Amino acid sequence: MFLTFSRIAFPGPTALRASALAFGCLALPSFAQAADEDYEDSTARFQATYIRQNKPAFNAAYSGTNSLDASKAMSYTATLTGYLGFRPWSGGEFYLNPEITQGVPFSGLTGSGAFTNGELTRTAGTKPHLYRQRIFLRQTWNLGGGDEKIEGGLNVMAGTVDKNRIVLTVGNFSTLDVFDGNRFAKDPRVQFMNAGFMTYLAYDYAADARGFGVGFAAEWYQDDWVYRIGRMSGPKDPNMLPTDFQLGKHYGDQIEVQHNHELLGQPGAIRVLAWRNRAKLARFDDALAYRNANPDANPQTIFAVRTNEQIKYGVGLNIEQAFGDDLGVFLRAMKADGRTETLAFTETDGSLGTGATLKGTAWRRAQDTVGLGYVRNTLSGDRRRYLEAGGISFFIGDGALNYRPEQLLEAYYSINVLKNTQVTFDAQRMWNPAYNADRGPVNFAALRLHTEF
Repeated sequence: MFLTFSRIAFPGPTALRASALAFGCLALPSFAQAADEDYEDSTARFQATYIRQNKPAFNAAYSGTNSLDASKAMSYTATLTGYLGFRPWSGGEFYLNPEITQGVPFSGLTGSGAFTNGELTRTAGTKPHLYRQRIFLRQTWNLGGGDEKIEGGLNVMAGTVDKNRIVLTVGNFSTLDVFDGNRFAKDPRVQFMNAGFMTYLAYDYAADARGFGVGFAAEWYQDDWVYRIGRMSGPKDPNMLPTDFQLGKHYGDQIEVQHNHELLGQPGAIRVLAWRNRAKLARFDDALAYRNANPDANPQTIFAVRTNEQIKYGVGLNIEQAFGDDLGVFLRAMKADGRTETLAFTETDGSLGTGATLKGTAWRRAQDTVGLGYVRNTLSGDRRRYLEAGGISFFIGDGALNYRPEQLLEAYYSINVLKNTQVTFDAQRMWNPAYNADRGPVNFAALRLHTEF
């Protein structure tokens, strides 16, 4: 069941659209530009994605409250999203994204640091659920430096902006819409599926349980440099859905510096991101002390010591580099302080994600893409000691821990079957799920259907 519109603009190549949301900030062009066929004053686009993953049984010496189910299982997600927007005034863009979601995760989303499907946090169970995903305003102030064409896409209207500009985004959106872009690893709907390639897994960015918040982000584009700063809301309770709107007291701040460059005549970018959260969180050393003093208490003692505001922070490096028109490589690495529980993302304190994607030009399938990536996740000493003592956190906790870094390989092949429609075959192999060498390895096989119109 799809709504139809008298005017629907079709987007360009999917791989570029995956990062366009983060960088496509438009200004209202002059009257002469308004007649340009590449200019849009409104947009109505849609995407639909279905992902099914299957997991065979795997070896486990034991299981606990938040362990990944060791038996054979299936998981799926289905999303249908509308991207509606218009220009209310010069330099302004207003967007509304309604979304319908449905899906079932493995083990209720517990049992690993890396979510095998980045869409899983948006799912709402076996019945379709409609909610407002985003509603925000983007304002651009042009500062000269020459023209830059912007291709239309999801939450992006085609037009022209100045290469040097200031952009302000305000409203309900995702931190990842603006920060931590990457051409080759960003969107689980069209690229790598694992959340370890969607962003840094150690980036505990403030958001509700679906990954969205309320706040602002400001960007300054100046020649080869981009500077970003923003503040977003987190959840009232860690990893839950209701939003905490006390942005003066509880918040997630981030600052990012990006430099665009050419290497051997090919484009690339380097980004450095630092973030800082302030929220009511449990410290792992407090949770461990409480568990030692109360051995018969619920092992999820983070709930018993979640009483005071805490600061959580981290810093990361993001690199992307093209080699010719077809090959692209990427790397993300981040380290968080790891003293407190997870606020809104994954149970990871140090993360590395790297890999490459290749277009199928060499075998006469230029619209196809093959990708291969590697993820390595680690825990802080505080979190590790808590889990080793039998503590349970929000997403992981086997009742014991034979600690090893969690590692994962993912390979996918995306076949372009129709314009803006892809079928993707995906395989993942995870070692030491939830950082426990006594469990696994685990294999996952997936099929993804995706279309945009």
